[in-house]
Amino acid sequence: MCTAVTYKTKDFYFGRTLDYEFSYCDEVTITPRNYPFSFKYLGEINTHYAMVGMSYVANDYPLYYEAINEKGLGVAGLNFVGNAHYNEFIEGKDNIAQFELIPFILSKCTTVKEVKNLLNNINIVNIPFSKDLPVAQLHWIIADKDECITVESVKEGLKIYHNPVGVLTNNPPFDKQMFQLNNYMHISPKNPENTFSNKLNLESYSRGMGALGLPGDLSSQSRFIRASFTKMNSLSGNSESESVSQFFHILGSVDQQRGCCELDNGEYEITIYTCCCNASKGIYYYTTYDNHQITAVDMNRENLDGSILIRYSLIKGEQIKMQN
Repeated sequence: MCTAVTYKTKDFYFGRTLDYEFSYCDEVTITPRNYPFSFKYLGEINTHYAMVGMSYVANDYPLYYEAINEKGLGVAGLNFVGNAHYNEFIEGKDNIAQFELIPFILSKCTTVKEVKNLLNNINIVNIPFSKDLPVAQLHWIIADKDECITVESVKEGLKIYHNPVGVLTNNPPFDKQMFQLNNYMHISPKNPENTFSNKLNLESYSRGMGALGLPGDLSSQSRFIRASFTKMNSLSGNSESESVSQFFHILGSVDQQRGCCELDNGEYEITIYTCCCNASKGIYYYTTYDNHQITAVDMNRENLDGSILIRYSLIKGEQIKMQN
């Protein structure tokens, strides 16, 4: 399971946690402008916007979990098991495989407004990347500095939701995630007041009782509520270090620790990595489960006019700075 958020100070930030029980040897991957993207039904795109994100590279093809392009547009795919529905080929549509959606959008679009126009003719088809990599059931958060949407391909068709909180988790569908916020409209960062009964002398018994009643479990619905509250009440300065630090603190509110989320096979889901993309500047920051030091990859320090993927393996070992 995963959580994605947006954040805006002087620059626009976009990122997510990836929570799973194992890694696919993920790499920070920069796709330069002249890398040839070959699409199943739409042929080859040889020139496009450059992008950076986390991917599993298979047969020299970047299978992006999330990415931003050089124009400041970000897309992330999150598990949507049981609700995602993809179609067969439809004549006259832009037929895109699920794994092609992120590079297709980021290759062509600079804003969410352009994405919405592009989605008008998109049909997400039910074909895998290979026999060893089955079709992932996903929905997507797509955002720029001005707008955020959630896209879901379900049995009823392709649904596009305005996303006013700039947050997405997994199930249930996004409209139901948003509706649940109504049940928490009473929550405040301030210390609570007694509204239980004027016949009882109820008082706050410690500092730090703000957000009393905010759900703390690891379910996707609870993570959505907790991340939304944290993001919407979050404060930081405008500097890069303050903004990036605060972004990681926002996602830290939904971090998954080994041992707390046991799966049916006896393994445990953990937050494999957390990322923060400065979409305004093209910088990809990340931490991993065993390395809390923030590592950065700046796409603009690379040759973005190239045609070969630029790949960085994750630094996973804990980086501890001795002070004495």
